[in-house]
Amino acid sequence: MPTFTFSESKHLLRHDLVGLYSSVGWTAYASDPDALVRALEQSSYVLTARNADGELVGLARVVSDDSTICYLQDILVSPSQQRAGLGKALVEKVLERYVHVRQKVLLTDDESGQRAFYESLGFVEGSDFSPTPLRTFVQIGG
Repeated sequence: MPTFTFSESKHLLRHDLVGLYSSVGWTAYASDPDALVRALEQSSYVLTARNADGELVGLARVVSDDSTICYLQDILVSPSQQRAGLGKALVEKVLERYVHVRQKVLLTDDESGQRAFYESLGFVEGSDFSPTPLRTFVQIGG
């Protein structure tokens, strides 16, 4: 497994952020670098991962009140580093940081493999939650 260096920092170079978000196809974020930088700076917690060459290859971003809810907004892993355990490590480190918070929430694309990945980390799809299923509502757009 490759070696990664993890760091907590909300202040990242614009070109590093745009490069990582673009590499995973998140063009809605990458197309507005100023908003992306503001989003990270205003987040509750940002954890980055860099490879041995210092390249930004992973990122986790959280919005939280640090008491009752932790919203895992972004988990990104550079395509060249996927399937190396980096995504799992990022999520586990976030969960460890917010272990005291009752609700951990995330939204993800409906892609094959996403469900199994997050379930392996202890997440449950809202409609499958027990004892009472949860309903998720989303409003996206300007």
